[in-house]
Amino acid sequence: MKGSVDMTHGPIAGKTMKFALFLAATGMMQQLFNAIDAVIMGQFVGKEAMAAVGSSVPLVAFIITFFIGISLGANVVIARLTGAGKREKITAAVHTSLFFALLAGLSMLVVGEILAEPILGLLMVPEELMPLSLLYLRIIFLALPGVLLYNFSSAIFRSQGDTRTPMVCLGIAGILKVIVSFSLVVFFHFGVAAVAISTACATLLSSGLLLCLLSHTKMAVRISPGLMKIDGSLLAEILRIGVPAGMQGAVFSLSNIVIQAEINSLGSDVMAASAAAFNLEILAYIFVNAFGQACTTFVGQNYGAGKRDRCFRVARITTFQNLAFTILLGGLIIYFGRPLMHLFTTDESVVSYGIIRIRYILLAEPLNLMIEMISGFLRGFGISFAPAVIVVTGICGSRVLYVATVFTRISTFPVLMAVYPLSWAITAAGLLILLWWEWKKIRGTADPSGKAGRSLK
Repeated sequence: MKGSVDMTHGPIAGKTMKFALFLAATGMMQQLFNAIDAVIMGQFVGKEAMAAVGSSVPLVAFIITFFIGISLGANVVIARLTGAGKREKITAAVHTSLFFALLAGLSMLVVGEILAEPILGLLMVPEELMPLSLLYLRIIFLALPGVLLYNFSSAIFRSQGDTRTPMVCLGIAGILKVIVSFSLVVFFHFGVAAVAISTACATLLSSGLLLCLLSHTKMAVRISPGLMKIDGSLLAEILRIGVPAGMQGAVFSLSNIVIQAEINSLGSDVMAASAAAFNLEILAYIFVNAFGQACTTFVGQNYGAGKRDRCFRVARITTFQNLAFTILLGGLIIYFGRPLMHLFTTDESVVSYGIIRIRYILLAEPLNLMIEMISGFLRGFGISFAPAVIVVTGICGSRVLYVATVFTRISTFPVLMAVYPLSWAITAAGLLILLWWEWKKIRGTADPSGKAGRSLK
């Protein structure tokens, strides 16, 4: 792979920066294409269509985020095997990961199609928006196998330090997405269906490109149809690390589903504003997540190579890099918030609600950064369960409790948005305590997870 990086030797800062920026560029590109879809919906179809798409975004994000977490388990396992130089195990882990992704994607497709309407009912989607929301969601579920294959393929590239190749493939697919979406809306009047169809097409193309490249590489991560089978011990290790990571990420989406239900209850203006603002605030989180994944991957490879002190340097460097980018980008979005919101809609009520959300989220983003970096650092050592428990308790628990108590008494949009900084602060405090607790064990043992080393021999 041309974009692969030697993570275990030489200077760290430049390599982690390159890794994270390509990964962030991929996320920003993906979000840009999603934002263009929102602009197309808002300008050519109407705020009802934009609200219909936004109403199911947390549900789709919950499913995808959970499996992205599991793919992170594959990333960590393959990275550590790479650091240890175990070529045969790398090959087995790669094929296990992709075969699992395919089976999981097909299973979620079937379950999603069956439960789509009842789930939207639980989300309290307004009756007038239900047909549009249901149509969008059913088409999106058809694309899930491709989505999972893309994310697991990307994880394989990331394990080798290559974040450029997934970005290029996503860029090609994204251009197709915009063209298809615009054409279906403007020339064929498909409305909401256009966004879902274009997403499905782009997903199939991006995953196909990555799989094609993996089948032609000369490295140990090369894939072959004849080797597509599941290695039980490796899958168990991937799931041991990945499922808690998936739970941690999905809890954000799960709690957002709870919040989305309350947003939906506040009317279509708030729904549209929240959907539009999300497309802006997520840009800052993309960098938070990118540096967190850089920390996990670099720590994983160096841990596999037995370079524990280098793992600590990686954590310090990536944290400072992350903070600098988060403050800069978050500040720019807040400063230019109103003109940016006008890209999505000309409705002043929608714009004003969007500004409220942007400020509540981005001013507290450094707290979210602490959550990502501590979790990512510990995950690189194979410590995944404890951070997930803290995040599930801190994020989901506090948000559900807040909505059930505070918001039910004061049902305004600003009061609802205050749940984000509050839940992040509680969770970050819990993770700091965990980091302090694990610190001596990490510094004093060769394998702080107690299991990871044995399972990968």
